[in-house]
Amino acid sequence: MLNLERLRVLHSIATHGSVTAAADVLHVSTSAISQQMDKLEREVGQQLLERSGRGVRLTGAAERLAAHAERMLSLAERAEADLEAYRGTVSGRLTLGTFATAARGLVAPAMRDLRLEHPQLRVELEEVEPHLALPRVTRGDLDLAIVQDWFNEPAIVPDALTKKALLDDVADVAVPEEHPLAARGVVDLKDLDGEPWITWSDGWICTEWLRDTLRVHGIEPDISCMAAEHQTQLALVSAGLGIAISPRLGRDPVPAGIRFIEIRPRLVRHIYAVWRTDASRRPSIRAVVQGLLNPTVPLSGQ
Repeated sequence: MLNLERLRVLHSIATHGSVTAAADVLHVSTSAISQQMDKLEREVGQQLLERSGRGVRLTGAAERLAAHAERMLSLAERAEADLEAYRGTVSGRLTLGTFATAARGLVAPAMRDLRLEHPQLRVELEEVEPHLALPRVTRGDLDLAIVQDWFNEPAIVPDALTKKALLDDVADVAVPEEHPLAARGVVDLKDLDGEPWITWSDGWICTEWLRDTLRVHGIEPDISCMAAEHQTQLALVSAGLGIAISPRLGRDPVPAGIRFIEIRPRLVRHIYAVWRTDASRRPSIRAVVQGLLNPTVPLSGQ
């Protein structure tokens, strides 16, 4: 009888291309991966890995077995989901990945309510950016993730995942209170031409989105500061170092000395929950998604 955990190791090597990468994904040592593969080779009676330079590669037998492993692991997850659904209780462990503002403005109040309603459920939260969360859900590192995309740059969700829209999050422009535009209720993007911008770290999806959006409107962005967290960006705006796009979700508390102005055209990011389709029947996933859809406190503030 083939061991599912050893098949999971083989599948990880096939998916990620090396023993080291598989070890990182499965959070074990490379020696543990090698031991599991040795046992799997003895089980099937065939060589599965062969040396290739400094690394290893799958043999033909391993490639065939890895294809079966993917289907077997999927069936196993469906079976586990069916049993959990049959039991009918929302319990056990669920791993949730989310980005910072959603953790603060959406997840925290939802998890407080879930703890009261489902005390046997343990939700383990990890802060992770959306472009990293999707592959981790696909691999099985996370059971559920909250991700985002912008209205003009939709994210590509893998076929193996299901997504559920949670909310649309409107973004305003944050300016210092002494800024010439601070008294305006609404501004056009073109009114912001020539302004120094405070944005996310270089290489982040939101940074590229901002650059693309401004350029579409004929504005060449002048990036003066980069900071990963919205709260840091707002502190830099308050210090008069530039202006920033500021989504409303999880924005509070806001430093003194800042004004928020609505933007035309409206800038909106979409917030989704995503999970593996094979796990859709799990009551824990259904309960957490429902909790995220119906928080008992406001999700955003002006």
